[in-house]
Amino acid sequence: MKLVILGGGGFRVPLIHRALLAERGEPRVTDLVLYDVDLNRLTAIRHVLDQQAALEPGVAIGVSVTTDLKEALIGADFVFSAIRVGGLEGRVIDERVALDLGVLGQETVGAGGISYGLRTVPVAIEVARLIAELAPNAWTINFTNPAGLVTEAMAAHLGDRVIGICDSPVGLTRRVAKLLGIDPATARFDYAGLNHLGWLRGVYVEGRDHLPRLLDNPEALGSFEEGKLFGADWLRTLGAIPNEYLYYYYYAHEAVQAARTATQTRGAFLLRQQHDFYAETQRDAGTALDAWRRTRAEREATYMADTRDIAGAGDRDSDDMESGGYEQVALSIMRAVARDERTMLILNVRNRSALSIVDADAVVEVPCVVDANGPHQVVINQLPAHAAGLVGSVKAVERATIEAALQGSRRAAHKALALHPLVGSVTVARRMLDAYVDHFPQLSYLR
Repeated sequence: MKLVILGGGGFRVPLIHRALLAERGEPRVTDLVLYDVDLNRLTAIRHVLDQQAALEPGVAIGVSVTTDLKEALIGADFVFSAIRVGGLEGRVIDERVALDLGVLGQETVGAGGISYGLRTVPVAIEVARLIAELAPNAWTINFTNPAGLVTEAMAAHLGDRVIGICDSPVGLTRRVAKLLGIDPATARFDYAGLNHLGWLRGVYVEGRDHLPRLLDNPEALGSFEEGKLFGADWLRTLGAIPNEYLYYYYYAHEAVQAARTATQTRGAFLLRQQHDFYAETQRDAGTALDAWRRTRAEREATYMADTRDIAGAGDRDSDDMESGGYEQVALSIMRAVARDERTMLILNVRNRSALSIVDADAVVEVPCVVDANGPHQVVINQLPAHAAGLVGSVKAVERATIEAALQGSRRAAHKALALHPLVGSVTVARRMLDAYVDHFPQLSYLR
């Protein structure tokens, strides 16, 4: 099978490659094509992959790199979309513009995510059109943030053959199952919401919900990542375990204060870190794999460090820094589709009738059974009022962002920012939009 990775010079690509090397079933990926607009980054990642492959001499995966998108897509069976329009430099601007106005600039749940979406949606739509034309039978798995918003924009051209993924629900369900002493493979997780905006409301084994057992145990409830972030009392009040990114909503004031007092934003940290990695690899290609491993270890250890510090959550548990995130979700989808290996995953897909609060075409994050015909939503409980209201508000923001990108509407872009629950001011939203348009030539289409 042919797998194409868009954004093939990205730092996480070696994780996908490593997972592919471990595959033993058939059919399997034999042709891996990396596409990127930056040839230097492609070359650096190619060095890492070559050195990884040398550790598995019996596994044959042909790897090629290209800066020609059309050439990359022809004949693809699967496409992983992991593009970053504006690069990490853009993420730093997204964060800083918002923070300078007292607003969270986080790239997925904050105002920075709207700016990122406004840059990304036009490119993602063009990519979707090309996939539909050049690889109409391919399945597209979207890694690009904001994942739900971008997946919804691409679905207008790819239908159900585009699936958005995130590793946050995977990590959450894995941690909860471990505390409950349950094999995740035997459980049904009642989880619903949007990307980075979901709640785990039940953990069912043979029809019995085991989540109340965890909620009734304050010691266990405060022992894992979400319990440390949100506090056991708040989880018991909710009667659910929120996705870790809901910290930015439930503790918005603290999150902004932490971001504003930090020595650098997350984007600035990653920009510096990856600049050093790619520069080192250019100087000495022979150490590419070792440099990548060191850089990844630092990256994982500092994930959401600002929120953990202010919540008093301490360092990340070593189990949470193990591989098994995005790349394993993506490969699980590939196995299910290519080999008809039925599996259950929490994915970003078109709603159909899963959640009554949004329409059928809205992309939501819900459990799905995946087989040779793709994902099929399973029956879930409806969201409680407090969660439904937040989901409705954020979906309206996503829709306004897509409208702005499709119509080139500055008015819709302003609406998206102004309606965002973490912005809180029409005036501040206008100032942010003006600043983003000034900084990003990619937003010159807004009129």
